[in-house]
Order: sequence, then structure tokens, then C-alpha cells
Amino acid sequence: MRATSSLRWKIAATTTAVCCAVAAVLGILVHNVVSRQIAGEVRKDVHRELEHALTHYAYGTAHGDVNSAIDPPALPPQLRALVARGRTGSMVGEHEGKPVMWAAGPADGKALAVWVPYESTRSRLRDVDTAILASSALAAGVVALAGLFFANRISRRLATTAAVARRISAGDLDARVGFPSEDTRDGRRHHDEVRDVAVALDSMARSLQARLEAEKRFTADVAHELRTPLTGSLAAASLLPEGRPKEMINDRLQALHLLTEDLLEVSRLDSGVEQADLERLELGSAVRRIVAASGLAAEVTVVRDAVVLTDRRRLDRILANLLANAHQHGRPPVEVTVDGPEVVVRDHGPGYPPDLIERGPQRFRTGDPGRGRGHGLGLTIVAGQAAVLKIGLGFARAPDGGALTKLTIPLFPDS
Repeated sequence: MRATSSLRWKIAATTTAVCCAVAAVLGILVHNVVSRQIAGEVRKDVHRELEHALTHYAYGTAHGDVNSAIDPPALPPQLRALVARGRTGSMVGEHEGKPVMWAAGPADGKALAVWVPYESTRSRLRDVDTAILASSALAAGVVALAGLFFANRISRRLATTAAVARRISAGDLDARVGFPSEDTRDGRRHHDEVRDVAVALDSMARSLQARLEAEKRFTADVAHELRTPLTGSLAAASLLPEGRPKEMINDRLQALHLLTEDLLEVSRLDSGVEQADLERLELGSAVRRIVAASGLAAEVTVVRDAVVLTDRRRLDRILANLLANAHQHGRPPVEVTVDGPEVVVRDHGPGYPPDLIERGPQRFRTGDPGRGRGHGLGLTIVAGQAAVLKIGLGFARAPDGGALTKLTIPLFPDS
């Protein structure tokens, strides 16, 4: 959820930043245009007053306006220098501590200056700037809220899609986003990238579910079809005369029988009808018994014993498969460590392949075709039985080499 929230705020922040930048540019442009216009009006007035003053000065008559003087002390030096070059000009300055617009021109080698109050003009400019800032802030706020609203809609839909994707990756293939495949409001089709992603995810889930269901049906059908002729073959092989041919045939038939039983077990686990027969079990002694019954060499170490709630038969199956896998694909010594409710089985071979560690066991795949025989069913059964018992299951490589499998078994409630 943090990712989508971050996206929501990023979109809103980006929209607000763009709006503020546009408002700032427009505000500066409006400020400059309005300032020139207002200042231009005052400048025209003061130049008109200057022309009247120069005309009256040339005819030796009094200008009637008291806001004129010859070489007034407050005349800005820049304007005084401009008049000294025989030119007229105007600029904003101060007179008696108040802002005024000055205009001055040459009069018999002196500077004839007039001035008009500029305080009201500055107030108008400040009012314009305030209005521009208020409008910009209001526009930025409205755009930010609109951006947050639309970004929130997008992020909620993305969050829904992501949640469904996580459920699918966790094995819930019935999960669907459920967005409509088309948006035809107002009789027109509206393009929506988020909806396209959701529809593609639903389509992928349906396709994946169909393929997995077909694979499950194939596994079940093959196992059931093989079981009847295999039983007959085993019975027929028992009638053969004793000798090496009978041993070879029985050996191959027994391997095929075990494979068929594995397929049937995988089929039952896939169907989801398996129910655990839970009981109280002392884990340390149970693990020692299972290792001894397997007939496979393994060193059992009980660091800390625990009382767990599990199905004895299914736990036997899990550990027996792990031991068989360690001996078949790894190298001795094989070590089994019990530490509280955790059981760790490890060997000293090349370790699990990276794709198995990342994705878990996959039926009919052994990870490395060039290493040993197998159909990937042993670890698939381990994962299926662990799911029935709600046992935490993890595959990793030991730091000093070798495959490492960790089982975390639920504790007995009163332990």
C-alpha cells in the first residue's frame, strides 16, 4: 500500500508543482503588463504636466501647479544627468519622504522638474499582485485537490490489481480483479491503461488456472490408468522363475509402482480434499524414529525438544522424502537438526538450484537434468503435505555448501 500511496502523492505533487510553475509564469507576465500599463498612465500624466510647465517657463508665466520647481534637491541624480545632456525623462523617486513620479527637462541650462504622487499607484500595483497571488494559490489548491482525487482513483485500482496479483502468486488462482473489459460510457469507448493491466492479469490467471487444472487432470488420469495394468504386471512377475531376469523385472516394476503411487498422492493433494489427523507429538523422538525407519544414514541432533501438533503419518512422509532427496541428489553426511519446533535437513552436496529456491518444487522437474534421476515429485509431495499440516517450508543453500530444508511445525497449544 505504501507504493500506491507514494504514487498518489507523487502525481498530486507533480500536478501541483506544474500548476504553480504555470501560475508563476502567468503571474509574472500579468504583473509586468499591468505594471507597465498603470505606470504608463502616470508617466503620461507627469509628462503632460512637464510640457505645461516648460511652456509656461518659456513664456515667463507661472505654471499654477505647485508640484514643479527648478533644480529641486530631491530630483534623482540619474534624471538630473539626463537633463544635463539636453533630454527629458521621468522616473519613480521620493519627495519629502513620499513616493512620486518625477519628470524633468532642460530650461536655460537648468532642470525644470515636476512630480505627481505615486503612493496610490503603488497601492494599485500591490492590490494587483495580491490578486495574482491569491488567484494562483486558489488555482494551485484546486488543481492539487483534483490531481489528488484522480491519482487516488488510479492508486486504488492499482492497489486492487496488485493485491489480486499477490493472491494469485500465493496460489489463489480463483482471484480476479473484475474490472470491465471495456468502458463504454456515453456510448463511446474510453481507453484506460489501468483497466487494460487488470484485464490482462485476469486473463493470465484464467489461462494459468486452466493449464494447472489440465496438468492436475493429466496427473490423476495417468496415475489411475497405470495402476490397473501395473498391478497385473506385478502379479504376473511373481509367477516368473527365480533368477536375475525376475529380479530386474521386479526392480523396474517396483520403481514404476512407486512412481504411480507418488502421482496418485500428488493428485489427492491437488484436489484439496486431504485432511490431517492431528495429534500431540514429541518432535525429537519422532524425528529419531522416522530417520531410523527410513534406513538412510543421517545424523540426528536435538538442540531443543518441543511438543508439536501434527499428523504422524504425514510427517513421516515429509521427512522420508527429504532424506531420500538428500541421498539421491546430495552428498553425505546428511544431518537432521531439531531446534524447538524447527527441523532442518541438510546435506553436503551442490545444493538446491536457484529456481527451486525461488519458486519452490515443480513436478516433473529436477532442477538439473544432468544430475541424478527423478521427476520432481518427492519435493512436490513434501510441499503438498506441509501445506496440509500448515508447516512452514523453506529451501535454501547452506552457507558452507549443501541443500538445506527448514520445517517449522505448529506447537501443541499447551506446550
